[in-house]
Amino acid sequence: MSDRSLPQDDTFPSRTCYSQIRDLGEQGLLERLQRFCPQDIVGDDAAVMPSPSGGQSLVVTTDVLVDGVHFSDRTTSPYDVGWRAAAANLSDLAAMGASPLGITVGLSLPGDVLVSWVEQLYQGMTNCLEQYNTPIVGGDICCSPVITVAITAFGQALPHRTIRRCSAQVGDAIVSTGVHGASRAGLELLLNPEFGINLTPAQRLCLIQAHQRPQPRLDVLLLLWNILDSWFPTLGSPISLSGMDSSDGLADAIVQICRASGVGAVIERSKISVPPLLSQILSPQQAWDWVLYGGEDFELVLCLPDELAQTLVEQLGQGAAVIGQVTTGGEVWLKDSTGTYGDELLTLTGGFQHFRC
Repeated sequence: MSDRSLPQDDTFPSRTCYSQIRDLGEQGLLERLQRFCPQDIVGDDAAVMPSPSGGQSLVVTTDVLVDGVHFSDRTTSPYDVGWRAAAANLSDLAAMGASPLGITVGLSLPGDVLVSWVEQLYQGMTNCLEQYNTPIVGGDICCSPVITVAITAFGQALPHRTIRRCSAQVGDAIVSTGVHGASRAGLELLLNPEFGINLTPAQRLCLIQAHQRPQPRLDVLLLLWNILDSWFPTLGSPISLSGMDSSDGLADAIVQICRASGVGAVIERSKISVPPLLSQILSPQQAWDWVLYGGEDFELVLCLPDELAQTLVEQLGQGAAVIGQVTTGGEVWLKDSTGTYGDELLTLTGGFQHFRC
């Protein structure tokens, strides 16, 4: 296509700005594409479509997994590809405060893929979805030179209990619902079998399953709503909820929330739950890098009033913690009250980004 075939207006900026997508990067490309969408719909883990009747909103999310990018035969069986694909979408719904209704699956396949591979893929999806009473309700298949699994998930949420990235308020406590870094460690064990040779078979399996079979934190919502229901007589008005999931890393989630909300944050390093096994296989600095930027742990990062945050963490247990506080300004600082580490500015550049090559 020649340049003259493109409309000559501001909708299509000159190609001289960036010659290729890799020059713009994932975040830059997303910002440009969001110009084509309603501003009050996009920008979260999922889109929220208000109900015309004023009832529960429809929540919709789409996630694409590509062979060689998100999975490979070296690290992931077809069953686990299916499980991870389903879990990633359910996690996006959980991050919005939505309960799942169903998913559709778009499957692109080379013709020489074994039928058994596809059946195991769907078995993995089904077994993950059954835990949350979520059916596969449709989809599409086509021939392609590379395997691609594209899932669209549908959920529902009450308008006053929708979790948005843009709702964090100064003074809110920041909650992490579980540990981070285990999935990245599991991936490394799969890629390099000699890595972590001092681990027991059970310890290796624990880390590998954290990567291959993540658990979407829909259980957090049940606890959160129960707490809010018990507090309702004394609240007087709905509580603003902000958050997202940590699929792209703990640091990424905190920075994304603060950027969308126009706030900053201070995170206390000693409050972050680190998987104990990481200290057996990594240097302290490498362990912290995986905790902050490893990604694919599928926990929730929530910004809540302090009393609510403390109650939620007490009921969750198992690595959940209040790790910081929302502040003014636009920067996110990781600090260490013990003095072991210096202050560190958290950014979006430390974690995985598509087109970074």
